[in-house]
Amino acid sequence: MNNSGLVGLGGHRVLAAEALGGRQVGMRIDDEMLSFFDPSSGELLRVRPNSLSSQEVRRLRGLRPARPPPRPSVEPVRVQRRISTMGTIMVCRQVVSLGRTYAGQTVTVHVADSNIAVELDGQVRVVERMTDVPVRNVKANKPREVSDVVWAHRQASPGTRTSAITWD
Repeated sequence: MNNSGLVGLGGHRVLAAEALGGRQVGMRIDDEMLSFFDPSSGELLRVRPNSLSSQEVRRLRGLRPARPPPRPSVEPVRVQRRISTMGTIMVCRQVVSLGRTYAGQTVTVHVADSNIAVELDGQVRVVERMTDVPVRNVKANKPREVSDVVWAHRQASPGTRTSAITWD
């Protein structure tokens, strides 16, 4: 798998997941789906539809007999989020309010099937999960950089009056 999460299969490019980019994964090819799993633990990481015909699958090199189907993870997915200026984070398209006093902090979030647990100031806040959307981003967003533009003087065309206004 390349750094963008793409896999090349018989001349086709299949997007496994951007979050898995650069990671070593195993793949199980079934009639209707491609299952991507962790080769060491056998944990199911991602499932995608299979666009290959049975003839194209037979022409692939390096195939081995299939293992039992990979199993989904039973433990919560651990992610990081940066708290917005409004005091909220978004996990799996669900907004969780934590308070404006925590704005700018990075928190660890554990996402399970039924709840979202946020580690904040040595405490754990648990919120009921309202969506069934899977986790897409594991790491928090970097803070955006604002270019500092300082105007010391505002030059006017010759013959016009200048003002004493400056912008800092």
